[in-house]
Amino acid sequence: MQAAVATLFPELFAPFSECGIVGRAIEKGLIDLSILDIRNRAVDGRGSVDDYQFGGGAGMLIRPEPLFETLEQIPWRTDARVIFMTPQGRKLDHELALDLAESGRIIIFCGRYGGIDQRFRDAAVTDEISVADAVVSGGEIPAMFLLEAVFRWLPGVLGRMESAQSDSFATGLLDYPRYTRPAEYRDMKVPEVIISGNHAEIEDWRFKEALELTRRERPDLIDSESEESLKERFIRSLRLADRQKEQNNG
Repeated sequence: MQAAVATLFPELFAPFSECGIVGRAIEKGLIDLSILDIRNRAVDGRGSVDDYQFGGGAGMLIRPEPLFETLEQIPWRTDARVIFMTPQGRKLDHELALDLAESGRIIIFCGRYGGIDQRFRDAAVTDEISVADAVVSGGEIPAMFLLEAVFRWLPGVLGRMESAQSDSFATGLLDYPRYTRPAEYRDMKVPEVIISGNHAEIEDWRFKEALELTRRERPDLIDSESEESLKERFIRSLRLADRQKEQNNG
């Protein structure tokens, strides 16, 4: 996948692109990630990229010239999804992350100050995306959040795709409780059902736990689906993940 991030603070992306699954995926050549400094396209010798708003208002805006010129320096920009991180955008969810992963090319612009000139949003941006109903000082951390959500759906990035396929949202519900050894620790015991070896009962327990948690914490995720439909989707996702795990293990 080809990806680029345009920012006024490129140094923030150094640890992100060198560590964890993103760093390993870049090393393997699964991801081509470019970090572009918008200030390299400054409008004067002082490095200016922002200016006051016409009509007044709080906050400076990034001017259109550095934005358009930064985009135009990307040779593979044709047919790429051009994303602006903004709390005004569509909320990032599982379906959007998967859609962007399948697109093959994404370019993310990170705003600062009071935002960016609307003309760039109108003429160049294909997707405006928000990661939360909250405001931060710039789009860099939301961009990292988006990139990792997208990258983990690329084949080979996680090492085991079943890890993504059984996560929260991928199954249609929030994740179920997970346990590892020891089976008892400080008088806290793992539920008997999940060490019983009965796969049908384990699937049923996991679905019930995931459904209860989703109803309590995120009822909006399941408003329009019947319990039968939710269970069918949930079990299908778990079994697909199990089959892929078996294939990977030979």
